Amino acid sequence: MDLSPTAYVILGMVSSEPRSGYEIKAAVDNSVRIFWAASYGQIYPELKRLSEAGLVEGSDVPRGERKRTVYAITEDGEAELVAWLRQPPETAEMREEGLLKLFFSGLLPPEEAATTLRSMRAHRLELVARLREMESEASKKGPFSLMVLQGGIEYNEWFADWCERMETRLLGPAWPPERSK
Repeated sequence: MDLSPTAYVILGMVSSEPRSGYEIKAAVDNSVRIFWAASYGQIYPELKRLSEAGLVEGSDVPRGERKRTVYAITEDGEAELVAWLRQPPETAEMREEGLLKLFFSGLLPPEEAATTLRSMRAHRLELVARLREMESEASKKGPFSLMVLQGGIEYNEWFADWCERMETRLLGPAWPPERSK
């Protein structure tokens, strides 16, 4: 069975403790969301597929009058997750609307294009501040959680610095650069 990246996110999230679909989404949003998102529209169909494949087991654990299914990883699910962890990464995807806008900013005066860079820089610096607030909690979860968090901090610091350098270049005397013929 070919599993989607979202399926592996789910297996990872239930590998440490059983969770409902809602709890999986919350765990994603509070941890890996910055570099790998998963929506409810992805999570629930994947939970069904994983359950049918015997990689997770759901049990009814109602909360009050609300129906609630909590999923736990099975031995087969853990074996599948471990096998996936041992494979080299296949995708390196980045979605950054600011870069998309910057790509087409030749239609704008440089001062307006610089606004995009400033906005991207401010967003990254805000993200760095939020990530730094998570450091003490991440260190309690173990070295890999902290390692990924620190990677996110360093990446976003670099990105913010890059935005500043590109703004300086964009507004500098050598702009626009000469096109090669």
